[in-house]
Amino acid sequence: MRHPLNRRDLLVSGAALAAGAGGVKLASAGGAGASAAGEPPAGPDAFNPPSTDAGELPNLKFSFDAAHTRVTPGGWTRQVTVHELPVATTIAGVQMQLKPGAIRELHWHAAGEWAIMLSGSARVTAIDAQGRNFIDDVGTGDLWFFPAGLPHSIQGLKDGCEFLLVFDDGAFSEFETFLICDWFDHTPPSVLAKNFGLPESTFAHLPSEQERYIFEGVVPGPLSSDAVHSPAGTVPDSLTYRLTQQKPVSCPGGRVKIVDSSNFPASASIAAALVEVDPGGMRELHWHPNADEWQYYLDGQARMTVFGAQGTAATFDFQAGDVGSVPFPMGHYIENTGTTTLRFLELFRADRYADVSLEQWMALTPPELVAAHLNIDRATVAALPKGKQIVVRG
Repeated sequence: MRHPLNRRDLLVSGAALAAGAGGVKLASAGGAGASAAGEPPAGPDAFNPPSTDAGELPNLKFSFDAAHTRVTPGGWTRQVTVHELPVATTIAGVQMQLKPGAIRELHWHAAGEWAIMLSGSARVTAIDAQGRNFIDDVGTGDLWFFPAGLPHSIQGLKDGCEFLLVFDDGAFSEFETFLICDWFDHTPPSVLAKNFGLPESTFAHLPSEQERYIFEGVVPGPLSSDAVHSPAGTVPDSLTYRLTQQKPVSCPGGRVKIVDSSNFPASASIAAALVEVDPGGMRELHWHPNADEWQYYLDGQARMTVFGAQGTAATFDFQAGDVGSVPFPMGHYIENTGTTTLRFLELFRADRYADVSLEQWMALTPPELVAAHLNIDRATVAALPKGKQIVVRG
């Protein structure tokens, strides 16, 4: 399914979201994108790989279409963790949809949470350890980040929403978070009464944890109507970021937006790039010197070959909804193999985004040295551009 980052072209219409989980096609383990055994297809290049592929690398692809989907009255969710993609040890991902007004229960967890709104809009809330609070609305293309251990919530607004959550721990599980109702359900009423200074009868009708998690609610009013004054003030760094307002870096074959702690200070443990590759273009040959790469394909079709040293290389095909992984610091490229713009996210457990361009490395090394390695004419090496191309044209 397509996840455009454009307010005028939403993936899921308000009417579809209002219809509930059935309003969005839920690709399950037996649906499109999954093999009969429930595994995502490796793609044509895995079965008929380029002649340059050699040796063995671990599986570097998994499709959300092959993940188990948990459906609730308020929406649905599914995840890709180290359990589904064992090589991806540093990052886990979760897709989630909320109906209009539906609430992802007040909770916290041991991993930092980075997110991008794929369609629709939501209201997010959080507080920090100093009692400073944060309440904001996010729309298509917006980001948020909740540091590990800080409590927060997400509520769908009038059109409902679908978003991608990214956690800075590959072993994270969306189904093992700390939920407020779960804690209340496992605390003696006498203790609750003592803690809040209220009679025990106040807590006589608490819902069970199974009744909440993602549950139906009423669409909230304007943001101002939910304002809660904190004596300690608001959090010092915004927990949301308007990626749609960021000017992209223009490249010969596409565009890229980079967001990390340098321009989104709250995002201290996740760095990201939103990459667009025009038809025929390619994310240039490169590698990342600081972290594993976790990819999420938003739109289009792609082919990636990963170079693993010692004569090993493997090629994988991707489409919207797929997850890719590139272990640190393996070289790779991503080529647009379709007829439309390829959009994907590069994500890293790091505070800063970093990559090394193969072409730039060669261009900034003495030409005679490079020519001696590759038997390429010295003049050709000397003419290589000294700046990163990032995305080259076809």
